[in-house]
Amino acid sequence: MRPFIRTTWARPLVKPYQLAHSLRYPISSSAASSLKHSIQPRESFPKNLRHIRNMSATTVTSEQQFERTSGATDAVWVHLDKYGSRPEGVKPLSEDVETEVCIVGSGIAGVSIAFELVERGKQVVMLEARELLSGETGRTSGHLSNALDDGYTSIQSKHGKNGAKAAAESHSWALKHVGEIAARLAIDCEYRQLPGYTISQYPRSDPKHDEDIKSIQEEVDIARGLGIDVTYVEGLTIKGWESGSGQPDQRDGAVWHNQATFHPTKYVNGVLGWLLKQPNFRCHNQTRVVSFEEPGIEILGMGNKHVEVKTQNGNTIKCEHAVEATNVPLQKLSVVVEMACERTYCIAIRVPKGSVEDCLIYDTAEAYKYVRMTECDEKDDYFVVGGGDHKVGQEETSGRFEELEAWTRERFPQAGAVDYRWSGQVFEPVDHVAFIGLNQFQKRTFVVTGDSGNGLTHGVIAGRLIADEIDGLDNAWAKLYSPKRLASIVKSAATMVSHDLQVNSQYRRFLQSDITDIEDLVPGSGGVLNPKTGAPIAVYKDENGKVTKVSALCPHLKGVVCWNGVEKSWDCPVHGSRFSKEGLCVEGPAKGNLEPVEVE
Repeated sequence: MRPFIRTTWARPLVKPYQLAHSLRYPISSSAASSLKHSIQPRESFPKNLRHIRNMSATTVTSEQQFERTSGATDAVWVHLDKYGSRPEGVKPLSEDVETEVCIVGSGIAGVSIAFELVERGKQVVMLEARELLSGETGRTSGHLSNALDDGYTSIQSKHGKNGAKAAAESHSWALKHVGEIAARLAIDCEYRQLPGYTISQYPRSDPKHDEDIKSIQEEVDIARGLGIDVTYVEGLTIKGWESGSGQPDQRDGAVWHNQATFHPTKYVNGVLGWLLKQPNFRCHNQTRVVSFEEPGIEILGMGNKHVEVKTQNGNTIKCEHAVEATNVPLQKLSVVVEMACERTYCIAIRVPKGSVEDCLIYDTAEAYKYVRMTECDEKDDYFVVGGGDHKVGQEETSGRFEELEAWTRERFPQAGAVDYRWSGQVFEPVDHVAFIGLNQFQKRTFVVTGDSGNGLTHGVIAGRLIADEIDGLDNAWAKLYSPKRLASIVKSAATMVSHDLQVNSQYRRFLQSDITDIEDLVPGSGGVLNPKTGAPIAVYKDENGKVTKVSALCPHLKGVVCWNGVEKSWDCPVHGSRFSKEGLCVEGPAKGNLEPVEVE
């Protein structure tokens, strides 16, 4: 999704048998051999390693897994920060509450906002639908960067130079602010500053290389004009990728100085631990919110001055301000229609310590690769490689991890075993900038959404921006991120129309079936059965042949869900809501679960 070469929101479908042809160059025999031996069935791994390849398969039930994260896979962050390390003593809400601010969501956005408000003396109540930190923060790759996913070329075209400068300043502040908080609270979260590299997706031998490099140089020039410390380096090389003995030669690129990375769940856990010790903060898990209501009328500061946050269990939180830090807002008609929802994939592959430079890497492909390092053990580090993006529920999920592994082995032949494979979800605003501020049509309810691949820094920005707005303080970034902005959305009208047509086309699934009979399902898989009479049914058959049926209609806007074979989930192709195979909602904008259907 590198902006300066973006042509469409569509993502290429890569299937395993197409893998060799999906690469930009012939795969070497050594890399092919490594890949062949690395994608053997799980049962063929040594017994003592099976738990590494699929940590959730034998240790917890599906219901437990989807309470603590949003997929059947586990991200690499659990390697050194187990699910059991989440703060203890947090319980579901069981009473009505009054407070100054109610924050819904316990990821980096919710926790950052809570930290800023509690520091300013506000009374804060935080609610989480499942377990703490069970959303997308724990499924990111942990980049902290001002080398933005959509790029300053595109941002400036939509928001002007002042808007692009605000984006540059806010993300630069955020990546440093994480380090400041980690140091102040003594959080051991692997925070460090390092360089980031943008390289061409094409090797030097490809005719498209020079044109791609020109785009990188243009992005560097614009970013430098906005105050970003970035340079173009001809012949740029990365330690560990020698571009010699068979590796593709992709030298030349941009160097983004003073970028950062960290361990995201260690950091958020650390801030949560501090918050839970403060007298003006309380937190409740297993408390699903179903509505934000601003009753009455407020005119010129007179009349209604509160929000009522209502939970599925029937409790009400009365507050002066509410914040939806839920990755995507829960309202049916909101900024949701101004965003595309996409799945993105990551692997954590072992490399010998010191064999690869500690840096961030991005290429310029549409479904671009993004790379970083994190700790593994005394012998190895983990090379975290991401990419393979596609629209939620609209393309095959298979083959994505294999593509990432082949890409890595071709460039870094010292790579060893892949220990973790997982996917996450991102929301892409049509005008390339997150929505942070007062929600549309509301006066006291704030949202933070539209991470656009930079959700960690956007979440930290939201902490300062929303706290300032609640305090009535001017903030130079507010105009850029306002959910009520119009000018940049109008400039993106053509993209929105195309997006809406594409989204609406997903309703054709009302007339389609994935399977004609439950017997068609392979054990461990799911599919939608569309009976001749009645509504479509989402059917899952486990490894023992047990069948689970739930309604296939997403409770948000009645889209028909699709089976995600990687995460063992039901994904809605309309606005990205996701559910466990038992129907538990793990990703909005849906507010409730898929309805159960009796097994005949």
